[in-house]
Amino acid sequence: MSAVLLGSIGTLADTSELQRAAFNNAFAAHGLDWSWSRERYVAMLATSGGTDRVAQYAASRHQTVDAGAIHATKSELFQQGVVRSGLSPRPGVVDTVRDARAAGMKVALVTSTSPANVEAVLAALAPALGRTDFDLVVDLDDVDAPKPDRAAYDVAVAALGESAAQCVAVEDNVDGVVAAIAAGIRCFAFPNQNTKDHDFALAQARVDSLDLARLTSTAR
Repeated sequence: MSAVLLGSIGTLADTSELQRAAFNNAFAAHGLDWSWSRERYVAMLATSGGTDRVAQYAASRHQTVDAGAIHATKSELFQQGVVRSGLSPRPGVVDTVRDARAAGMKVALVTSTSPANVEAVLAALAPALGRTDFDLVVDLDDVDAPKPDRAAYDVAVAALGESAAQCVAVEDNVDGVVAAIAAGIRCFAFPNQNTKDHDFALAQARVDSLDLARLTSTAR
């Protein structure tokens, strides 16, 4: 293995409940009486795309809303929440990044979220983890289609100058796993608190903590 590809901000820190709170606060800011319970939100996380979730939920209630504007507000509120929250890295993440770099491997963050979300999370995780710990950061501005489309991984592999077969990915959601596998990359599932009950059967394995030796092992 020559590169470790961390597939979302959720593989760095568990931000899922901050995301849900930001959605609910955005709904209130737009005058909507919506409130997504944790149970509802967990079910929605089976697929990616916050704007699409808002649009689909509005349609289910026979309401017309500006899903893009609501999601933009949600993103701003999420970034503010991240700054206030004092995020902690997920188990094993910092050691895995440092061990990989010490071993001469490349490390990339390969997400299809916005650059602003990436910067907010990395700023909140500093000094434990920051942009300089990554050889490459791919975000929504770098691709035409978000995951489960494979585009983000194709961009990363090309930019790193590596072959997909020599990379290993880590994802906290099913769409991310699908994207990595479509790009020919071995992928480990590292679920967060709100995706832990999702079906990660396509993944190489499911882990609760990151460890470089496990990620680079060829054993299933």
